[in-house]
Amino acid sequence: MDTTILQVPLSKTLKKSAQEAANEYGFSSLQDLLRVVLTKLSRRELVVSIEEPLIHLSKKNEERYLKMTEDFKKNRRVYHANSAKGLIQQLHED
Repeated sequence: MDTTILQVPLSKTLKKSAQEAANEYGFSSLQDLLRVVLTKLSRRELVVSIEEPLIHLSKKNEERYLKMTEDFKKNRRVYHANSAKGLIQQLHED
């Protein structure tokens, strides 16, 4: 097998954390995990997903945001500014 070495600069803490995660996933080493990932990537079989953690609102805040959404849809309590100066004036109004 014709091989090459890939060097990736990373912090020691990231490497240690990644090694622990790889072991938890059943890989014997971080190198094995990266070999699988790179193989999948080269075959265009790798699925990448980036998600934000789900935030659960309190009942009070959920009602507040639903009301705000309805206000936006009905164009209530929505202000428009034609300039930065106008926006600043609106922000400082009581």
